[in-house]
Amino acid sequence: MKSALGRLADPLIYLILSALALITLYPFIYVLVASVSEPVAVMKHQGLLFWPLGFTLKAYDYVFENPMILKGYQNTLLYVSLGTCINMLMTSLGAYALSRRYLRVGNWVMLMIVFTMFFSGGLIPSYLNVKSLGMQDTVWALVIPSAINTFNLIVMRTAFRGVPDSMEESAKIDGANDFIILFRIFIPLVLPLFTVILLFYLVQHWNSWFPAMIYLRTREMYPVQLILREILISSSTETMTSGVSARDSEPIGETIKYATIMVVCIPIICVYPFLQKYFTKGIMVGAIKE
Repeated sequence: MKSALGRLADPLIYLILSALALITLYPFIYVLVASVSEPVAVMKHQGLLFWPLGFTLKAYDYVFENPMILKGYQNTLLYVSLGTCINMLMTSLGAYALSRRYLRVGNWVMLMIVFTMFFSGGLIPSYLNVKSLGMQDTVWALVIPSAINTFNLIVMRTAFRGVPDSMEESAKIDGANDFIILFRIFIPLVLPLFTVILLFYLVQHWNSWFPAMIYLRTREMYPVQLILREILISSSTETMTSGVSARDSEPIGETIKYATIMVVCIPIICVYPFLQKYFTKGIMVGAIKE
């Protein structure tokens, strides 16, 4: 039987957690509701907003009529798919090699890799390096410099070290090489962690806009996040509201910003529920065991 204090604590905990969840979700709710509300009503409204002020999808029509939004989506999908594949391949290869205890220079290499978590050359040397390699204004400038995340490499290396050496030895007796051992034994054994790291890289590329702003010069190569930044920071909605009267252009421009945010955020939000079940198990697989 619970004590009186225990029976009182449970509802209080649920109340506090519900309030925190509402505070966390409210900005998303506000943007969603404002994006489907009447533009003039949104401009005049003050205070909290939990339901649409009228209902219209006019802002979304303007967003999808903007050719740069669709082009940005195509570019982002390219950068996300190509970048994530390179990330997972390079991280897996590096983690596997560094997890082998018979690699004599493994500890020294790990020290150099960990060093990069605390010190870096900075933005200007990175830019000069990309430029000297001829990658400026190409897709490679967005995926090669960020091919490996140090933290993800360390976590995956720790997970690979947890695989018994006897499994690797048995596979080698059967004639398997290192690539077969990695892709048919090690990765399936740490699949939850592999999925979590894949999601980390995917979200990283989806939200990335700063490298594109630094390295890209051709506007047609911009990712959708950089287009979103232009709309929010520079308020560049005039091209989407060219046929609207001057009096209505400002209210519609505000709802276009909200609609653009939703269009950019919803795809990556929809991915989370399918991979959420791997989070706890995946991080535990990569926990420090040494």
